[in-house]
Amino acid sequence: MSSEANNLVRVMSPGGSAVGDRELSEREATALYETMVLARTFDEKAISLHRQGRIGTYAPMRGQEAAQVGAAAALADSDYLFPTYRDHAMYVQRGIDLREVLLHLLGDGNYIDREDPDGLTTFPITIPIATQLPHATGIGMAAKLKGDDVASLVSFGDGATSEGDFHEGLNFAGVFQTPTVFFCQNNGYAISVPRERQTASATIAQKANAYGFDGVRVDGNDVFAVHEVVSEALEKAKNGGGPTLIEAVTYRRGAHTTTDDPTKYRDEDEAADWLQQDPLDRSRTYLEEEFGWGEEDDEAVQQWATEEVARAVKAAEEHTGFEPEEMFEHAYSEMPDHLRRQRRQLVDEPEVHH
Repeated sequence: MSSEANNLVRVMSPGGSAVGDRELSEREATALYETMVLARTFDEKAISLHRQGRIGTYAPMRGQEAAQVGAAAALADSDYLFPTYRDHAMYVQRGIDLREVLLHLLGDGNYIDREDPDGLTTFPITIPIATQLPHATGIGMAAKLKGDDVASLVSFGDGATSEGDFHEGLNFAGVFQTPTVFFCQNNGYAISVPRERQTASATIAQKANAYGFDGVRVDGNDVFAVHEVVSEALEKAKNGGGPTLIEAVTYRRGAHTTTDDPTKYRDEDEAADWLQQDPLDRSRTYLEEEFGWGEEDDEAVQQWATEEVARAVKAAEEHTGFEPEEMFEHAYSEMPDHLRRQRRQLVDEPEVHH
């Protein structure tokens, strides 16, 4: 893995054709593409659902599918993932049903709160910026102390690098050489603030130098390059090589959230330039050139994704909600007495004692 933070690691050229010696089976390449198509189809539907008042505020991910899918696909089932609020595709790649994602957007859960807590490796989203970084470092420290053959990956945006939690997380990881991969999706903007107003550093990846470990820049619209770079970082972490900061250079094609208007802070020419590097177009071109994919193959994937999203929406909207006492679950490993009392009182005598 290159540790030169100014180099941009690629497997595909921006136009889509393969470069280098990376070998992928057709099944591997197709699976990554299918998940990206599913993620984009869901993204388009979620924006529509918000406009219809059927879900709450939504953070679009269009343009960042390759970064999210490539990184999550590199994880072993036993590795830990700490996503952020835009990482819907990461949950899909980790096997979380889209119904669960929609239930969160409907106000009924946090993606994983009905999973077996003993097997929890994918954590809920974090809305406060960068607070998940120290958590991922802590999990890495615990894994190292226990001798577990696992690593943690934490995903965040470029804006998170301006928060204190970013520096604290990376500093501890560097000092204790934790098996942690810091995955920054540099999508160009922290809401309306462009990257050059976030930091005076030429790159985000080079910030790793201050903490004593490697920083790598990767083409975030090249799903195969992201997968390769993250896989190498995870392998290094598990072999005692310590943490890595990865900067996936990509672009947020849509709004920050469905309550944002990006036309107020960026121009059409900028978005048009990034449109030429669309991650789905590039991956589809790869499949065409390497494996002879045709229009029928792509139509089948698009149809499958549309049906999957429709199924998830129907299942989520048919959900009747949780019982009120379920709010007390999953807060503590052993429920304290005061919460037990509150839960007993909730149904027949809804009184809360402080």
